[in-house]
Amino acid sequence: MGKHKNRSDLRCALDGCMGSFLSVGFFSMFINLLMLVAPLYMLQVYDRVIPTRSEETLLMLTLVVLFLFAVLGGLELVRARILVRVGNRLDTLINARLYSAMFRRSVLSQGRQTAQPLGDLTSLRQFLTGNGLFAFFDVPWVPIYLAVLYLFHPWLGFFATAAGVILLALALANEKATKTLLAKANTEHIKAQDLANSNLRNAEVLHAMGMLPGVLERWAGKHHEFLAKQSQASDRAGSLISASKTLRMLFQSMILGLGALLVLEGDLTPGMMIAGSILMGRALAPVDQIIGGWRGFVSARSAYRRLDELLLQIPAEPQRMSLPAPEGELSIEGIAAAPPGVRAATLRGISLTAAKGEHIGIIGPSAAGKSTLARVVLGVWPVQAGVVRLDGADIGRWDRAELGPHIGYLPQDIELFDGTIGENIARFGELNAAKVVAAAHKAGVHELILRLPNGYDTYISAASGVLSGGQRQRVGLARALYGDPVFVVLDEPNSNLDDTGERALAHVLDQLKAEGVTLFVISHRRSVLRHVDKLLVLKDGRISMFGPRDQVLTQLARPSAVGTRTALKQYSSRPLATIDGMQGGDARFREQD
Repeated sequence: MGKHKNRSDLRCALDGCMGSFLSVGFFSMFINLLMLVAPLYMLQVYDRVIPTRSEETLLMLTLVVLFLFAVLGGLELVRARILVRVGNRLDTLINARLYSAMFRRSVLSQGRQTAQPLGDLTSLRQFLTGNGLFAFFDVPWVPIYLAVLYLFHPWLGFFATAAGVILLALALANEKATKTLLAKANTEHIKAQDLANSNLRNAEVLHAMGMLPGVLERWAGKHHEFLAKQSQASDRAGSLISASKTLRMLFQSMILGLGALLVLEGDLTPGMMIAGSILMGRALAPVDQIIGGWRGFVSARSAYRRLDELLLQIPAEPQRMSLPAPEGELSIEGIAAAPPGVRAATLRGISLTAAKGEHIGIIGPSAAGKSTLARVVLGVWPVQAGVVRLDGADIGRWDRAELGPHIGYLPQDIELFDGTIGENIARFGELNAAKVVAAAHKAGVHELILRLPNGYDTYISAASGVLSGGQRQRVGLARALYGDPVFVVLDEPNSNLDDTGERALAHVLDQLKAEGVTLFVISHRRSVLRHVDKLLVLKDGRISMFGPRDQVLTQLARPSAVGTRTALKQYSSRPLATIDGMQGGDARFREQD
């Protein structure tokens, strides 16, 4: 039972295909038995037809052989098609789970944004549907061919067995000589590929500042390591494959010589001599196929190990009972947290509550933990200690597919995806035109979208130049507001906005307040801070101040808060403004030196 629990979903998917593999093995049995037709036909022709000069016997033998070879061809076709379907079924069973695991690893592991697992799945599927796998189904039937050779004459059997052992030893030597080098080459190839993808994502910066030669040299170094190791492995494998092929041809010729000697001595018939040569060739063929397809096998094995490791590291999300739709009450209870892969906590001892409809502004110097807090309260990053509760339930325990529509998030780095503007706003779910337009209206971006060549059907990509930075931020805001979420987190929502965008954002904040939406917003702009109910000041990963906005700003204006103000000024693009004589919503801002 314990072993079963430790198996990855990939192993379980392969187990689910076991019936098909057994069918392939069943067909392989008949295919290998029918492989005896050719040598037996040669045996009968040389030992029965030619001595008797019987044309009728030759005709009947030929008709039987034609029929059996037609059956053999049909079985080969069925076997190949079964394996193609096995590969497709494996892909279907595992691709969604693999995509989810790859996605979660990218969320939980910084610097691991790679689609390599999908390439590994393709490599594994291609090996399962290729000719290289047939050799593994044919190897168990080699003893049958050797047994027939022993029946012809013991010396033929001994010779074929010795030849098989020598070729098998070459196959094992090939494995030992290339295993480590090919594994290292695959690792270097993945690193070089990831580096190239990273460079392409930042192509504008590289081009603008003439950084291409430097990054090209860095990529070329990793690529050269890959080529060197692969070339070394290929050289070794090529030598062994060449030796194997030469020896196999030599053995087939030598068995003819041995057979001729036995014929001359009267211990063998000419037909047995010819049939013995064909049988030995068939007996050695699987070993030769294994040696020739060894690189594909090694690649598939490495791909399997990487996929198995990923799926074991990132287990499937358990089925959770559906909870009532959240209303937006948030509680943070003594959390400690850090970005994925970082052991030292960047947030420590954070505790606060946000009532439904409450707006909380978050400010602090660089590296104070503001963006970390945003990701933690959303349940994107796990906590090291403590708990974040939404409507009393641990946010990490919610089913993300059910919780997602009730959450709105605008990250500091805006990421839009390949698709239309409408699809991006609708979060690539079912495109409800009325909700898309409503979200765009709420974000103040509806008129802007209508002015685009194809309106909401305008196609954009992750790196598209169709939209400016400010426009992309406003479309991202509309996406965050789609479906009327009850809890919204905005991380520097006005970092790319002009005055028009600032006014639209201010209107959004007022509207969210009127709708009773709970809001966390990270910003130092006066237009945003004047809309929040409470202000949270973070410093060195801890709460420096937290309370009603007016009270916190008043404390920041005092001399005792000069250290905090200095740090905040270093973070903000503008001098931090404090409020004197706050009277309700009316305020006079004074810059602090």
